[in-house]
Amino acid sequence: MNLESPKVTIQKSAQDTFNFLADVKNFEKLMPENISKFEVLDDDKFLFALKGMPEIVLKKKEVIAPNKITLGAAGGKLDFGLIASITEIKSDSSEVQLNFEGDFNPMMAMMIKGPIGKFIETLVTNMKTTI
Repeated sequence: MNLESPKVTIQKSAQDTFNFLADVKNFEKLMPENISKFEVLDDDKFLFALKGMPEIVLKKKEVIAPNKITLGAAGGKLDFGLIASITEIKSDSSEVQLNFEGDFNPMMAMMIKGPIGKFIETLVTNMKTTI
């Protein structure tokens, strides 16, 4: 299952945007209002939970400065990735899009498609005002 967020323009350079997203503790500032838990576990790993959902641990898997950061599931039963693609528009602005990639059975995909789509859309929307 692949889901893409809308592209958003950030009024920061690609490098500044990358630096913000490369620091996992900054993801707390991007989370939706219904977050019930956020905990930095390591320099490259964090745990979060949304109300009514299980805890999810994400770990940095791939970092290509200043254009791409890939977070992946760190443990648990589901294997998925969240890829932040950063494109420089001008020296003081960049564009970000999040892609969610996971291999789920059709029933699971149907159940999580809506909530995951809304989640990644919230993350990029919050980037516009946070970064």
